[in-house]
Amino acid sequence: MNLLILLSASTVLLLSVLVFPLLDNQWFLKWKWFSSSSVVADFVVTNGFIFTSDPSLPFADSMAVRDGRVLRVGKFSSLQNLCRDETEVMNLDGKVVVPGFIDSHVHLLFGGLQMAQVELHGLNSKDEFIRKVKDAVNDKKHGSWILGGGWNNDIWGGDLPMASWIDDITPNNPVWLSRMDGHMGLANSLSMKMAGITNDTQDPPGGTIMRTIDGEATGLLIDSAMELIRPSIPNASVDERREALLQASNLALQRGVTTVVDFGRYLPGSSVETPWEDLSDVYLWANSMGKMRIRDLIRKTGRVISQWIYLGGVKAFADGSLGSNSALMYEPYIDEPNNYGLQVTDPETLFNLSMAADYAGLQIAVHAIGDRANDLILDMYESVISANAMRERRHRIEHAQHLALGTPERFGKLGVIASVQPEHLLYDANSAIKKLGADRAHKESYLFHSLLASSRQLALGSDWPVVNINPLGGIKTAMKRIPPGWDHAWIPSERITLGAALEGFTISAARACFLDEYLGSLSPGKLADFVILSTDSWDDFVAEGSASVEATYVGGIRAYP
Repeated sequence: MNLLILLSASTVLLLSVLVFPLLDNQWFLKWKWFSSSSVVADFVVTNGFIFTSDPSLPFADSMAVRDGRVLRVGKFSSLQNLCRDETEVMNLDGKVVVPGFIDSHVHLLFGGLQMAQVELHGLNSKDEFIRKVKDAVNDKKHGSWILGGGWNNDIWGGDLPMASWIDDITPNNPVWLSRMDGHMGLANSLSMKMAGITNDTQDPPGGTIMRTIDGEATGLLIDSAMELIRPSIPNASVDERREALLQASNLALQRGVTTVVDFGRYLPGSSVETPWEDLSDVYLWANSMGKMRIRDLIRKTGRVISQWIYLGGVKAFADGSLGSNSALMYEPYIDEPNNYGLQVTDPETLFNLSMAADYAGLQIAVHAIGDRANDLILDMYESVISANAMRERRHRIEHAQHLALGTPERFGKLGVIASVQPEHLLYDANSAIKKLGADRAHKESYLFHSLLASSRQLALGSDWPVVNINPLGGIKTAMKRIPPGWDHAWIPSERITLGAALEGFTISAARACFLDEYLGSLSPGKLADFVILSTDSWDDFVAEGSASVEATYVGGIRAYP
């Protein structure tokens, strides 16, 4: 099949940058054969509380590592014959150990680039927004672009920013500031002029140019309308993108993340992610220079590039986001009674793409947030499955935030993996009630337990930089579901256990990207990616979900601190 069919405007490569060496099955089997009682461990951790994510031995107190892989787990007495004078033995003093976290949905380069741009996360008012932009202008030469992102209008009461807020302080600098969800952005008047956007510019298919009652463009562009501004924005240089990868990888390791499923770099104002040059100029460069620090899964052709990089499949978009009122819904938004959201990709295009990719044996992942969008993608998957030969597919829906009655059961019936991001609910609880109404919001939002009960295929992630890359925060949120300022859980019946949440960031996440043979659990023969946590009480961890990362190991080598 000609893979050019996968490069439509709403499709991305799924880049998974793996922080461990991926090896072929033949080598894997040879390694397992070599792992006999005669070999010597490189090092052993003991006197810990090890959660393995392996149902055959869920807990252990000791683990032996050899050549970057788990040699044996169990009681220390069962590992002593693997120790010699050269074996390093580490006493964990009762600390909890878990497999290296796998973040099932990040935008690694996009997040790394944002670390060097205007940071707008958590701003509480219009005045703070304006001050941040003003501070950025002071550091820029005339004509230089001011880029940034992370603003969330829901935090300051819902008023959307407008170009008029910042035009007076940015007369000589074009501006593009994306909303935290990446589905809406603000351009100032200068950047709109450079892009040729006027009051007469028509909305593109799958996008909206926000306007005042008088028809004047406000500067806000939603979903595919963001593509109007993209050609005017200079691309990040190769050096900037390489530095972004290194900075993002360091942050991931600090949070215990050893593998990411990378859904690409949002090009400013575009739904196309992970451009081909990022693969060659950044990831392959880092691989050849020995600078890869985390394992990365990239959606492309489904083959191993190296021990660090695996190409996994394709991604497409069904709709926008709740925060931008562009998630595709069965019923209209309460604050916009004529708005049902956007289907950002033409249905025929999306279906043809999916049929071709599935026929070629590629895994498909589709972004769907609204209840109607999720059902449309499940319908499409059902048609694809019936048309092509039966096989294990593990197709995914990314986000799956709002689901109609009966939809969670369809995930299980079709074998579709729900790839969800728990910490999104912290930001969406109040806005979902405002936009959808209390009844809808409390029936269909973030149905983690229902999805898990229907299929056991729940992969957890962060969607960084939309929210922080922070598995321990995601685990606590999945367990507690208590938004900021609330004293009770949002839909408490949809809470999941600590064990289920840990599996969502480990073995279930590995299974969701066909990597469960290599990682995701601390099982003999698998890669020795693991995290030592601050807590020495499993019971406290179960009760509170609170801990911090003390050390991160990748392939048996300490990568953080």
